[in-house]
Amino acid sequence: MSFLTNFNGQMYILAYLVASIPFGLILAKVFGKVDVRKEGSGNIGATNVLRVLKQKNPALAKKISILTLVCDILKGVLPLLFAKYLGASEATLWGMAVLAVLGHCFSIFLMFEGGKGVATGLGVMLVMIPYAAIVGLIVWGISAKTIKISSLSSLLGIFALLIASFILYPNIYHSPVVIIVLLIVYKHSSNIINLLSGKEKRVV
Repeated sequence: MSFLTNFNGQMYILAYLVASIPFGLILAKVFGKVDVRKEGSGNIGATNVLRVLKQKNPALAKKISILTLVCDILKGVLPLLFAKYLGASEATLWGMAVLAVLGHCFSIFLMFEGGKGVATGLGVMLVMIPYAAIVGLIVWGISAKTIKISSLSSLLGIFALLIASFILYPNIYHSPVVIIVLLIVYKHSSNIINLLSGKEKRVV
């Protein structure tokens, strides 16, 4: 019980639970009347929300997918900013960052299933290492416009962020960054297999 009354413990729980909220699933159900887990790739992220709603309700698809993306980023950002305001240490913030990505990828509200972790990972990195996050975001944006394969664009962006973190932030402990990147890569394992076999779908 001491963990529940300890400041760090409370912040860790907050980060995990907030990030576990499946906004893509909720928004698609409320506005599009569809369960994205049963359509498209089955993922709860913005890309699958866009893909599924384009077939069901094209007028709403882009708006709901953008809202999903924003919410998934903010659930990484807001708990960290709250903890930072309360005086949390950098070590605690990094612990929260890892738990936020875990929460999105393995949500307690979805029987420990979840999304790919990219948007929430971007959110926590914008707080912790903003310049590296911006580098990753730029690489993702260019890749998304040119390659038009969501998974590959995300992976290129996250690897660019990782490399930039070592260059721009040489004095931080990089293990949390590496853990988050590995989590995201793991959640993209099926996409990587599809990419290697030429079966990964483009976003149109």
